[in-house]
Amino acid sequence: MSARQETFEKTLERLEAVVARLESGDMPLEKGVALFKEGMALAATCRKRLADAKMEISLALGEGGDVPFPDPAGPSSDEPGGGADVG
Repeated sequence: MSARQETFEKTLERLEAVVARLESGDMPLEKGVALFKEGMALAATCRKRLADAKMEISLALGEGGDVPFPDPAGPSSDEPGGGADVG
């Protein structure tokens, strides 16, 4: 089964296993490079699936709905002035 056909959870489990193997450092260089490449592909797959899920949720909320995933780098409405630098 390819990474594209596996569930997000299975892909993430495989990525965690790859990271653990790489962190152990107990393998030949060639095997380490191959695992690194696999890990990068798995990470990209996970990022894509998360982005797709975020888009689906945003679309389900419709225009003008509450945003469940505010931009972490953006200003917070909890702060005075909406997070703008005061002063």
